[in-house]
Amino acid sequence: MVSIDHLSISFSASPLLTDVSFVINAKDRIALVGKNGAGKSTLLKTIAGMQQPTSGNVSRQRDVTIGYLPQVMVLSDERTVMEEAETAFAHISELEQRIQQLNQQLAERTDYESEDYMQLVETFTHENDRFEMMGGQNYHAELERTLQGLGFQREDFHRPTSEFSGGWRMRIELAKLLLQKPDLLLLDEPTNHLDIGSIQWLEQFLAQRANAVVLVSHDRAFINNVTNRTIEISCGRISDYKVKYDQYVVLREERRATQIRAYENQQREIAEAKDFIERFRYKPTKSNQVQSRIKMLEKIVPIEIDEVDNSHLHLKFPPCLRSGDYPVICDEVGKAYGNHQIFSGVNLTIKRGEKVAFVGNNGEGKSTLVKCIMGEIPFDGKLTVGHNVQIGYFAQNQAQLLDGDITVFDTIDRVARGDIRTKIRDLLGAFMFGGEASDKFVKVLSGGERSRLAMIRLLLEPVNFLILDEPTNHLDMQSKDVLKQAIQNFDGTAIIVSHDRDFLDGLVSRVYEFGGGKVREYIGGIYDWISEKATLTSNLLPHTSPSSPLTSHPLPHTSPSSGGVGEGQGFRERQKKIRRAEKAVADCEARIEQLEQKIKDVETQLSKPQTPSGGGGWEEASSLFTLHSSLKTELDKAVEDWEQASELLEQVKSSNAN
Repeated sequence: MVSIDHLSISFSASPLLTDVSFVINAKDRIALVGKNGAGKSTLLKTIAGMQQPTSGNVSRQRDVTIGYLPQVMVLSDERTVMEEAETAFAHISELEQRIQQLNQQLAERTDYESEDYMQLVETFTHENDRFEMMGGQNYHAELERTLQGLGFQREDFHRPTSEFSGGWRMRIELAKLLLQKPDLLLLDEPTNHLDIGSIQWLEQFLAQRANAVVLVSHDRAFINNVTNRTIEISCGRISDYKVKYDQYVVLREERRATQIRAYENQQREIAEAKDFIERFRYKPTKSNQVQSRIKMLEKIVPIEIDEVDNSHLHLKFPPCLRSGDYPVICDEVGKAYGNHQIFSGVNLTIKRGEKVAFVGNNGEGKSTLVKCIMGEIPFDGKLTVGHNVQIGYFAQNQAQLLDGDITVFDTIDRVARGDIRTKIRDLLGAFMFGGEASDKFVKVLSGGERSRLAMIRLLLEPVNFLILDEPTNHLDMQSKDVLKQAIQNFDGTAIIVSHDRDFLDGLVSRVYEFGGGKVREYIGGIYDWISEKATLTSNLLPHTSPSSPLTSHPLPHTSPSSGGVGEGQGFRERQKKIRRAEKAVADCEARIEQLEQKIKDVETQLSKPQTPSGGGGWEEASSLFTLHSSLKTELDKAVEDWEQASELLEQVKSSNAN
């Protein structure tokens, strides 16, 4: 479908990518991975045709459509949410106007027997059939489902986009891309502005409804649930693994170990050759051997390996005072801005040493309650911060408080204490400030780089209560692992506002969900909350569409009971039901894929010019339209069967979890 051949990209004579070649096939789900600055976003832009390579080329099959979502883009503020999303169907709107014009002409004409009138009727019929084929009658329903899946409420549809934050407007752009159904989707950090429910909905859409996908993401759970192939960029070259991300990590470690051994052997050979040359350079009897080794050194192609992995780095927070037993107690806390009630009746108690998560849709009050705890804004009710509580607070705006006139290294050096002073370079490297980057002045750093630096600085402060608001937004996977381990080893208390399931998994023991003006408490980890929400939704809404954002994460299977024989038999029966339901879903998906391919083949034929002359061109088109209509009917039935099978599978899994 798309072929990348011997692609090289350089900036100011400095090579970024060298001799990169791979093929993107239909239905590929590719995770593009590598360190920040490795060239992932640049490669996406080049595939999208927005940037030209230094050498090599990108070949695309004829009529292949590509949709590209960058991390940052210029957004329109002139329309409502619905109007902006409808631009994805501009081709359908244009065709609808064309049909209206033809209909008007037919209404005004009276020469019913003329050849010109009959040709007008044929043209109207042809265009109207095309309109039906393109989904002109039901695209509004699909548009609404997509917007709701990405977190919009119906009352948001007719609000101006200017009323929404940049993150919400990026969701509109993502919705437009998904609705256009391109042959290849290129997504650069698509989950940055999504909450957990929307991420799960997007996972299901990409896995089951999209065509080919290439994505860049630091959300490990997301790429594991979506992709089936991993392409790593390292040292300007690529390594192609035909496996999911977790399997890639294992294979990469094996490959890296082999590379290191080969590198060490090569360095030993080089050192021995240089030593021989130095010892016998001026001995005539050894001149031939010396020249031989010089030529050997000239022919050696250096083995490159990526920078040393610092993920093993162990951070230990500096000593601090012991806080009271209950660092935060909320008693009927509420907050409103004018007539808009953010939340009310919040009652929660966080014990010393607990790590808890604040989750929920954006705009539901997570950061607002954090500001109440920090004492930054007034609120209703009673909120008590415990004895000797020393708060370390991280939010995106904290990065603006750094001193811009000192270097990255000096920023950390001024707060580091004890043994960590000897590991500042390692610490900076683990958070993507390795090499010369540590000597940059803070004032020249990007917003994301400043956020990472503010995070490092916070990790070295003597605090006993951490509040982290979206701490992983600008971190790669290695940096997130270092941060997660540091928080796990932290003796104090932590509130973490995040939508990153993999980061929260195994880190928090209690989840507070914000939504509908209320805050609900769930005991357990992040996946316990997701499972409980899925079960609750299934029980309350037995006919929920599979596009529901709360039913896309597979629920864990329970293990057989160790009680009696009857319990074990019951477990086996439930497992059989699950396997039957999973097979039914898989059969439906295969049927849908088969029908979609047939429809695409018919649409390819219909896209060719049709003329009324030359032996019945319109009659051939008419038969194709009939076939297309029949296939669409079959597809609608197959999708309906898939929805029912998916719903049954979720119900079976839910009953199994109970």
